Amino acid sequence: MTAVILLLTALAMAGAGVTVYTLESDRIDAGVAHQIDQEIAELREFQGNDPVDPQTLRPIRDPNVLLRVFLTRNVPDDDEMLIWYAGERLRGTSDPGRAERAGDLATRNRYGDEFLALPAYQEAVSAMLGSGGTTELDDTPYGEVWVTSVPVQREGSERVEGTLVIVNFLLDEHVELNSTLRTYTIVSVLALGLVLLIAAWQSGRLLAPLRTLQQTTTEITETDLARRLPERGNDDITALTRTFNDMLSRLELAFVGQRQFLDDAGHELKTPLTILQGHLELMDVDDPREVAETRQLLLDEIDRMSRLVGDLILLAKSDRPDFLTTAPVSLERMTHTLLSKARGLADRAWVLDAAGEAVVSLDEQRVTQAVLQLADNAVKHTDDGDEVAIGSAADERGVRIWVRDTGPGVPASDRQHVFERFGRSVVRPGDEGFGLGLSIVRAIAEAHRGGVAIEDPADGRGAVFVITLPGERESSWPAS
Repeated sequence: MTAVILLLTALAMAGAGVTVYTLESDRIDAGVAHQIDQEIAELREFQGNDPVDPQTLRPIRDPNVLLRVFLTRNVPDDDEMLIWYAGERLRGTSDPGRAERAGDLATRNRYGDEFLALPAYQEAVSAMLGSGGTTELDDTPYGEVWVTSVPVQREGSERVEGTLVIVNFLLDEHVELNSTLRTYTIVSVLALGLVLLIAAWQSGRLLAPLRTLQQTTTEITETDLARRLPERGNDDITALTRTFNDMLSRLELAFVGQRQFLDDAGHELKTPLTILQGHLELMDVDDPREVAETRQLLLDEIDRMSRLVGDLILLAKSDRPDFLTTAPVSLERMTHTLLSKARGLADRAWVLDAAGEAVVSLDEQRVTQAVLQLADNAVKHTDDGDEVAIGSAADERGVRIWVRDTGPGVPASDRQHVFERFGRSVVRPGDEGFGLGLSIVRAIAEAHRGGVAIEDPADGRGAVFVITLPGERESSWPAS
């Protein structure tokens, strides 16, 4: 992380420096070009205004006289030199010493004979005298130099008699620009050092939870899922830590439930296995009557074990995504069907409390299994002729399906315990259940993202088992 941040910052700063250097170089070139255009414009303006020779007081017709007077009246910039050529002969410059030797007046310039003696300059001027144009000289002791030739002709003549050479020195501008870039480079290096320190500290702080996460995951075993990571801050790493802790909580709950499930299943299976072993060991194989009785008894125990294993398999499947197969269901029709099926369980006063009018999405077979389990549980706690009711209702909050009986009810202290695996409350004599029926009901309800609870009836007699489902409503009912 530190290397990437440092690399990106360095690239950004280098890009900014190159951009500034390019823009400033273009600005310098544009300024010099404007300076040349200004000198040429001043010469043309001076030539077009019918100037007068101050020595003879007569209008100037000779191009060389025009250039001499122009040099005496024009003040070049600090990094500029104006040179007058008559034909190919140097006649005057803006340098005072050369102007005195030529017998003319001129302005002072800090560049003089040394530059004019350069072969590169002389070659460039020779190529442009009489034709005009601009040439850039890069490799000179004075840095980059622009040489511009401006030919001057007598009015009505095509022959060039004089030439104004404009020399522009860009050294000072580039020196200033290079100095600025050196300062920028030093500041950038110091800034990169600061970025390096901050990035190293910040990346270490951000990655500290990941190192803790790695250490914690190494220490966690299947027998110790109680470890949790400390949650600090409110960033993405903290969100990851919180998610990991939630995952550990779910895993711990799953492993604890699995161990409890196996312990309870082993305990419940131990009794019928002990009965089978005891009767087989004591059975007299020579007594046909005892063999027949033992056979019948063992078959009953095997049936009980089969029902127990079937219930355990059903509970194990309840956590699988394919446990439910949902489809649009008419709640009213399903409620009447449930009541019809429940009447075959026992001789009770079966009553329809209500039938909700809605089309909802649920697994009708699983819900039917859960409601009939509640109805069977109500039968076990009531007598012949007692009332057992089934009802349903639907509103914007969801679907409620209930089974109401007039039995002894469920004590408040047992209302959560009875829905646990192998959890049982007060049972009647002869009840051979395993305590898995209500846990199956809860598993089916929770698979629908709902729940099941026990409520008190309005008249205070018995109990009301209520299954609550989200019951997503369907906009239309498929044609039959």
